[in-house]
Amino acid sequence: MVLNRLTRRYPQIGTALEYQNVWQLLVVTVLSAQTLDDTVNRVAPEVFARWPQPEDLAAANPEQVEAVIYPTGFYRQKTKSIIGLAQAISEHHGGAVPDDLDTLTELPGVGRKTASVVLAEAWDKPAIAVDTHVHRVSRRLELTANDQPVKIEADLKALYPKRRWSGISMRFIQFGREVCDAKRPRCWECPLRDLCPWPDKRLAPTR
Repeated sequence: MVLNRLTRRYPQIGTALEYQNVWQLLVVTVLSAQTLDDTVNRVAPEVFARWPQPEDLAAANPEQVEAVIYPTGFYRQKTKSIIGLAQAISEHHGGAVPDDLDTLTELPGVGRKTASVVLAEAWDKPAIAVDTHVHRVSRRLELTANDQPVKIEADLKALYPKRRWSGISMRFIQFGREVCDAKRPRCWECPLRDLCPWPDKRLAPTR
């Protein structure tokens, strides 16, 4: 019922990150950690203009990369991650981004969430990425009693058929941004209000 309603609300949904191919999707997803998608979208064109392919970024000067991605925050660690994953893809995967979860998560800076985003977005493979929005929405709707992302992922996979997994994360994320906000949820306009057991619902705007 929950997913059906969110699918009606967001019939076509995808990441707000801008990319041209799976390599770019992987990089912008890594850069998006702890920052706004709009910030990444402003920075990414210069990244890919200067280092368009994995082999280009693999050989990049870290200080130059840091200067470009500085606005995204945590720029030193992100530089280390994207150069490292570029080197791994160039040296061990023939310049192609792997298309399975286990291999993706072996790349530097690529965790389960990032890998799941790439699998679902690029290849429509059955994967669920659990970020802060998916965590919050799932907990409030009591779709899970867990706090650990990997356990929340498992609970959601147990609730829904495999063919629908790839569409879950982005719908939950958009819903979390628009309606089920962490601090100021708009419960009075929530399409799931009658299904939601969360005890702190706000039934009218606060002034």
